[in-house]
Amino acid sequence: MGFFPDEVIQQILARLPVKSLFRTKTVCKLWNKLTSDKYFIRLYNEVSSKNPMLLVQISDLIESKGVICVDNWRGVTEISLDFLHDRVKVRASCNGLLCCSSIPEMGVYYVCNPMTREWKLLPKSRERPVTRFYPDGEATLVGLACDLAKNKYNVVLAGYHRAFGHRPDGTFKCLVFDSESNRWRKFVSVQDYYQFSIMNRNQVVFVNGALHWLTDSCSFILALDLEGDVWRKISLPDKVGSESRSYLLECDGCLSVIEISDEWMETWVLKDYYRDEWHSVDKVSLRCIKGMVPSIFPISQTREYVFLATHKQVLVYHRNGRLWKEMYSVKYGSTLPLWFCAHAFRSTILSCN
Repeated sequence: MGFFPDEVIQQILARLPVKSLFRTKTVCKLWNKLTSDKYFIRLYNEVSSKNPMLLVQISDLIESKGVICVDNWRGVTEISLDFLHDRVKVRASCNGLLCCSSIPEMGVYYVCNPMTREWKLLPKSRERPVTRFYPDGEATLVGLACDLAKNKYNVVLAGYHRAFGHRPDGTFKCLVFDSESNRWRKFVSVQDYYQFSIMNRNQVVFVNGALHWLTDSCSFILALDLEGDVWRKISLPDKVGSESRSYLLECDGCLSVIEISDEWMETWVLKDYYRDEWHSVDKVSLRCIKGMVPSIFPISQTREYVFLATHKQVLVYHRNGRLWKEMYSVKYGSTLPLWFCAHAFRSTILSCN
């Protein structure tokens, strides 16, 4: 490629998988230099952010520290988290980084990039341990916010505090880890008692500098502005019905809700973030996958396609062609359904150190 300008070479290399990209560094000194500068890292992450994937931590693979990555471009690959030297549960995913909690040792959290195998053990907070959070000995909400432009990230642990043997007292405690300062900060607010299902906890979305969770009742979205440490409520589309199921996702940088009924799947996008202005951008019949509808859950999407998980399958729906395709299927008995530990994922070279 000696006859190509450096900018063209970088555009080509920015479209390689991470493992292939690392191999190109050994080709020659020029390629190693081109793929190491800040411009290329930003370019690579921007290109990768346009290709959302689906990451599934299958329960039977936890012992082997493995996760399945489903990519619309490259198919299915297995990724190992063995570099953490711990049995972990993936709690959140954002822009190529994962936040994992230790299974044997409660209160231990890692942030890692599974593609580069870089990882960081988060320092323990001096605050009361997360075992004080309600209801299951862990933080009710775990969020990861990775800002590609600023090359920084935050980890959020939030939940209702309760004294031992007592009900939650309405005090909503929030711990925020800042990668730039390498420290935790705490703020406390009084919140009504909100419940969050497993899917609501997994589907935390980072857009507009805030983390977002959908409440279990699907009555509103709870958002945490990380600049001011302020919680706010965002209303759902008026036409979202109580008899359907709703899921919170991101779509090309916007907050999105996918509503699934017995017959339809409708996608809403929040066009005006501060006025709660929602637009319906797609509606598709579920007739051809009718038998799967009760157990289907959308996990990740773009304007072109949607990744969905059932108990034992991962499907992709192509919006332009109105086509459904099976991407992955469990060939053996899995203890937990695939959607139980599924997260939206992007392959980036963002550093966690």
